Amino acid sequence: MTPHDTPFLAPPEEYGDFDAARAVVVPFPYEGGVSYGLGTGDAPQAVLEASQQVEFYDEELDGEPYKVGIATIAAPPIPADARHMLALLERTTDELLNQGKFPVIVGGDHSISSAPMRSVFKKYPDMGVIQFDAHADLRETYDDSPLSHACVMARAREMTPHTLQLGIRSMDVEEARLIRREKLAVATMRQLRQGLFDLPAALAALPEKVFVTVDVDVFDWNVIASTGTPEPGGMGWYEALDLLKMIFHTKHVVGCDVVELSYRPHDANSPYAVAKLIHKMIGYRFAASIPPA
Repeated sequence: MTPHDTPFLAPPEEYGDFDAARAVVVPFPYEGGVSYGLGTGDAPQAVLEASQQVEFYDEELDGEPYKVGIATIAAPPIPADARHMLALLERTTDELLNQGKFPVIVGGDHSISSAPMRSVFKKYPDMGVIQFDAHADLRETYDDSPLSHACVMARAREMTPHTLQLGIRSMDVEEARLIRREKLAVATMRQLRQGLFDLPAALAALPEKVFVTVDVDVFDWNVIASTGTPEPGGMGWYEALDLLKMIFHTKHVVGCDVVELSYRPHDANSPYAVAKLIHKMIGYRFAASIPPA
């Protein structure tokens, strides 16, 4: 795979080598599935550039996550057709998983997520999906497309019944009825804040291996402002990190993505926050392997 000319974090060369790396960052600038604000196509490059300002040292982990090896590959030419796009990303994820890598997909809009999910499902048929998102994304179709970003969890549930949705605060009535009818594990932001959702029990009900998908509109605007479908009342930075740390500690996360950042030239904070988030997730995934400072 071709290395990217703007590597995530820009670690020392030996730690960015693909063959030795345990984590591989995959920028995937597709935004054909959006329904409102644009800018997700330019987001991966903005995140990579911002990441080079992130300190290597993580004070919580008391170590430098890059030392487990973090490679960054160049995005291939991405087809405009959604099905061809998904097939390309699925093949890319297949290759990474088959080489024992931890894939970190950087979108791009949320419609891309069904591709790495399907790749993980092929390798680990008993898998779960954990979604951080403001939106339920359980629609069968949206804007006449089953591959819209508003349908990604409907596509996930075609692969596995084991899903957990966190931070939800926007859905239509049909999604609400589906959640009630099928007793889906959905934690709204209000339920999380008021202690009305039993997260340890929900995690225990999932398989050991999970894929984590983070739509950045799960965050409050004071953390990440630039996203295509914003919703007020989102997660704070440490709220999200506490949840992610619990997930990575209790489950075997086999891949993840971070999607729906919208690049806006006037907002340097949001890409930096996404870069820092990815750094934290890689750190949590490999916490036991990071040499102490």
